[in-house]
Amino acid sequence: MDEEYDCIVLGTGLKECIISGMLSVSGKKVLHMDRNKYYGGESASITPLEDLFTKFNLPPPEEAYGRTRDWNVDLIPKFLMANGQLVKLLIHTGVTRYLEFKSIEGSYVYKGNKISKVPADEKEALTSDLMGMFEKRRFKNFLVFTQDYRDDDPTTWKAMPAFDPVNTTMNAVFVHFNLDKNTIDFTGHALALYRLSAIYGGTYMLDKPIDEIVMEGGKVVGVRSGNETAKCKQVYCDPTYVPDRVEKVGQVVRAICLMDHPISNTKDALSTQIIIPQKQVNRTSDIYVSLVSYTHQVAAKGWFVALVSTTVETDNPEAEILPGLNLLGPIKQKFVTVSPIYKPVNDGQENQIFISESYDATSHFETTCLDVLSIYRRGTGEDFDFSKVKHNLGDEDM
Repeated sequence: MDEEYDCIVLGTGLKECIISGMLSVSGKKVLHMDRNKYYGGESASITPLEDLFTKFNLPPPEEAYGRTRDWNVDLIPKFLMANGQLVKLLIHTGVTRYLEFKSIEGSYVYKGNKISKVPADEKEALTSDLMGMFEKRRFKNFLVFTQDYRDDDPTTWKAMPAFDPVNTTMNAVFVHFNLDKNTIDFTGHALALYRLSAIYGGTYMLDKPIDEIVMEGGKVVGVRSGNETAKCKQVYCDPTYVPDRVEKVGQVVRAICLMDHPISNTKDALSTQIIIPQKQVNRTSDIYVSLVSYTHQVAAKGWFVALVSTTVETDNPEAEILPGLNLLGPIKQKFVTVSPIYKPVNDGQENQIFISESYDATSHFETTCLDVLSIYRRGTGEDFDFSKVKHNLGDEDM
């Protein structure tokens, strides 16, 4: 460990792993360390199932849960948007050669005390119970416009002649297609979710205590573990490694729920997500529900794992997610956590310590990606160039 590196990354959460890969691919000499014996940090996957029960101080699971090693439960599961920035970053780092992607079977939105499938194409728009007949036709035209749209092809903007990809706001698009407020609400909350780390180049060390981040003249110069010190020019880390350099800005409540059935009114979907817009439950934050199952190798045969999450607004966090929990039906076991949300107190450019933000309540990784890109920009002095990313899986070796 007594070597010199360009960068030391502390923690193996998703953000830190992506940053480590981006830095390694760009030619940096990276040392990646974690004080835990396992990868993942706050967003780790827990297996076997008894380890999850132990983590929450519960007795071992019953035999009804099946083979415990068939379970692999994420503490903070999130969906990838297939055309989102995170997928492009994963392609860039080359990690996609080790991954298999599966589409979720449906996105739903909560409205008027029931859930309805968010239409993903013009056919579904015309049969949706979310809208009246005339609104369905307007929404169909909107969907055709968004599906045909290409940034670099003005002929795809013809349905909206005044459209300008740089200056036209999304609200102006909604107005052009004359969509009503309820349609705009569920579109903004759920439709975007339909878009659809063995990272090379670095040195990894698990179960390595981090005793000190060594500073000289106000800048980081290394990381000490016991009697060893690794020198470096920069440190990238999650908030738990530098509690004196972050501030608490909120909390997230999450409930991991183990069930032996799919969610009602989703056509027995084996994977789904539901957005409960804040206006539907008189809140200022949305409630997110996600469901995966044994078909995703996260549970024993016939079992499902659901997560309900939201940003805490009161002194009774678990009560705040009741609208989401009530949609699930019978729950065999529930694990509830309330986690602080931390943000760095400065941008890190002066001391060269770049700190990620805590994971938010959303059910997708796009906000996570925005934080990664911000850290990369602050640490390297340049924006990540997405035009250099191969856009097809399998192209990363070319």
